Amino acid sequence: MSGIKSGIFIMPFHPPDKNLSQCHDEDLELLIEADELGIDEFWVGEHHTLSWEPIVSPEMFIAAGFRQTKNIRIGPAPLLLNFHHPAQVANRLSFLDHFSHGRLNIAFGHGGAPSDFEMYGLESSEMQKMSEESMRIILEMWEKEPPYEISGNYWNVVLKSHDEDIGYGRIQKPLQSPHPPISVPVTGYNSNSAKIAAKYGFSPFSHSITSLPVLKDNWKTYSDSRSSLALEANRSDWKLARTIFIADTDEEAINRAKSNSISKAYKYLASAIQKGPGLGIMKSDPDQPDSEITEDYLIDNLVIAGSVDTVIDRLHEITEFLGPFGTLINMSFDWIDESDKKSWLESMSRYQNEVIPKLSSQLK
Repeated sequence: MSGIKSGIFIMPFHPPDKNLSQCHDEDLELLIEADELGIDEFWVGEHHTLSWEPIVSPEMFIAAGFRQTKNIRIGPAPLLLNFHHPAQVANRLSFLDHFSHGRLNIAFGHGGAPSDFEMYGLESSEMQKMSEESMRIILEMWEKEPPYEISGNYWNVVLKSHDEDIGYGRIQKPLQSPHPPISVPVTGYNSNSAKIAAKYGFSPFSHSITSLPVLKDNWKTYSDSRSSLALEANRSDWKLARTIFIADTDEEAINRAKSNSISKAYKYLASAIQKGPGLGIMKSDPDQPDSEITEDYLIDNLVIAGSVDTVIDRLHEITEFLGPFGTLINMSFDWIDESDKKSWLESMSRYQNEVIPKLSSQLK
């Protein structure tokens, strides 16, 4: 295992009473700082009805980011395909890929917020089917030239009009060939999303809210699915998200994680997950009672907080349990005040300049 890539993922997470303009400004500032540090990639979520996760159009944020950064790759994580017509997605992402001069990453998914589904009149049981159908249509539009007559259960794409002289009947194709790198978020045991990623040759992107046994199962499901198709599973394609917070000492890092937005974020996520699929994905032991998923449990098991040496030791333990992966994505959350902002930026700097190089070197 060598050359681990680095990344940052924001949901983003901000308290509902915080000025939205300030939220977006801070997220953009974080992205610019990540680019200046040399971090490889930056991901931003999409949600439509969540007050704690105020990002209804990641593409607009990403476009702004491309014009204020130089090297970092940026992508939606995920773009919620069930809320958009696939022809619109194919065109918009092609545009964005050219706009970025080929720095666009993509994650395709369907989300998990019941209120998002309700607003669009969609049934949660149909979300994954809709998402996969959209992927298929988008890829077909990128891979083939019109005329198009693509039929599905949820969407149809018809483009038969064609006039070469005046340029009618064409869609934009991505700058990157055949398209930007595509990932699929995976969260649970025996993940259907992992199977879809394997089927299409996309990268599995494991979430930071899941326990180590779930992460291990994510890779097994993906790898087994690739094997069933007589295809190789390359561990360098695996993106692994964790929440990492670094300070001078373990005590300082843990205290900050319990007092800054990390603790609030994980309590919020645990509450949302408990009302949805259940807390099983957060548990180190499937038989654990829900009552044990406390703040201390979440910080101790799903967050890596400590000095640089402690963080590296924890990541070694994770790698020994899971096996190699290609990209380590660090979650970032809200800044409470200027002092808190400084601690977050210092943590991100240590992650990029100390943890990533040492981890890559030691795991060769």
